[in-house]
Amino acid sequence: MDLVKITDINSCRCGIKAKKKDDVLKKLAKLAVKSDKLKGFSEDDIYHSILERENQGSTGFGNEIAIPHARIKGMEDFLLFIVTDNKGVEFDTLDKKKARIIFVILGPEESVNEHLQILALISRALSHDKVKKELLGASTESALLEVFLKNTMEKEEKSSEKQKMKLMLIVLYFDDFLYHILEYFIQEGIEGATIIDSSGMGEYISSIPLFATFIGFMNEKKNHSKTIMVMIPENKEGDIVAGIEEITGDLDKKEGAMILTTDISMYKGTMKMM
Repeated sequence: MDLVKITDINSCRCGIKAKKKDDVLKKLAKLAVKSDKLKGFSEDDIYHSILERENQGSTGFGNEIAIPHARIKGMEDFLLFIVTDNKGVEFDTLDKKKARIIFVILGPEESVNEHLQILALISRALSHDKVKKELLGASTESALLEVFLKNTMEKEEKSSEKQKMKLMLIVLYFDDFLYHILEYFIQEGIEGATIIDSSGMGEYISSIPLFATFIGFMNEKKNHSKTIMVMIPENKEGDIVAGIEEITGDLDKKEGAMILTTDISMYKGTMKMM
């Protein structure tokens, strides 16, 4: 996804100055239609599209960041723009903090995978606090876009280099880990994985009379697991394992999860989200 082509400086603003969330959404709609990418759409069209998405769940992700987005019927190309407010605006963020940086993503109704790619690129760009500080320090729309695109393009260039891949298998007995790991994958630009319902041997030895009574005292949930299959760049194996262990804890000292990787001699196709 080429972020340079979809961002529009005409819709960006430094210092939006709004207090209530509904006021913010109306101002975002007004800024959105300044872009040629939304010719034929009214402020009201865009406002109601963003509002409908917000009613499904707030896009205020926390850490002073909100990413309102909507899939719009009849739209042919994506529009991405950035708005900042150093004082912050109420946005129903998960951590209850005001949103100081707002990214708006609007795009074709059918382009689900592209929406996810843009979300992932924004998430990766903001993974370092220095980027957030630079965005808030920008006093003009040109500077705002320059900071954002510089950081996303650097990361994209590194990730687009042809790399040798490995297959990673992650077995999890705790569902709480699963969603955090998938979120981590998206932040790292890993765009697809396959998740398999699996079982530990406890489910089967419980049918053996010798062990049946003992196994009955065990928590049955411990017999069921999820196995994640994912392709990762070989040169990022250590970093990815370390990132997963930030979620699970040191796997050499804890039970409930295991990681293994293996070399791949050949592969065709993709596990990317469709």
